[in-house]
Amino acid sequence: MSATSSMDGKVVLVAGGGSGIGARTAQLLAERGAAVAVADVAMEAAEQVARSIASEGGTATALHVDLGDEESVRGAFSHVEDTYGQLHGLFNVAADMRVLREDTDLLDLDLAVWDRTMAVALRGYVLTIREALPRLIDSGGGSIVNTSSGAAFVGEPQRPAYAAAKAAVGALTRHVASRWGRQGIRCNAVAPGLVNTPSARTNSESFWDAAVTANPSGRLGEPLDIATAAAFLLGGESTWVNGQVIGVDGGSVMR
Repeated sequence: MSATSSMDGKVVLVAGGGSGIGARTAQLLAERGAAVAVADVAMEAAEQVARSIASEGGTATALHVDLGDEESVRGAFSHVEDTYGQLHGLFNVAADMRVLREDTDLLDLDLAVWDRTMAVALRGYVLTIREALPRLIDSGGGSIVNTSSGAAFVGEPQRPAYAAAKAAVGALTRHVASRWGRQGIRCNAVAPGLVNTPSARTNSESFWDAAVTANPSGRLGEPLDIATAAAFLLGGESTWVNGQVIGVDGGSVMR
């Protein structure tokens, strides 16, 4: 693995690193020299990503984490501290995609779907950030990158829980940047458009064709598109970027 100096000696936890965007970001961070804790509710997937990184000469460990469970989150961060002794970055990308298809409209929505969406995509991010902040400050500062979505900025006839959670992630991001920026903490978010991941590929071919036609760049995203943006925000090249939600969507949402 040909590492560059941009992340050499850094330790980053990727919450949701077992597949898709999270997995590709974990691999890219390792390629750039970081030690990566690949945390996911699917432990086997996290282990597979960690093994792949190690086979290329990188440093990674796999952790089980359920962002809906406070003890699980606390245990994952304790394990990172025990293993590496420090923490320099956190990428929050975990989501419970199982409930997304049940996120209908406000009248039909089962409140259990609303609660689970908020538990993982918002409260879970609160839990990880609360665990990360003291460790990042102790390390002399660090970077947190959250995952929002274009759904946070546009009105959709469906997915109210998902959209509300992702909009709230933006507010959470700005709060952290404002409150702890002078202590060396940067907190930003990426807002992906439709990305070619296994979970997204469950949509119909006609859905994909329509999405490509509507995208100003004429294609959909790949995990590496988001990984590159997240790695930039986690690395040393973005030290004057703080409190921002950056769209990575080929121009689907222009603002």
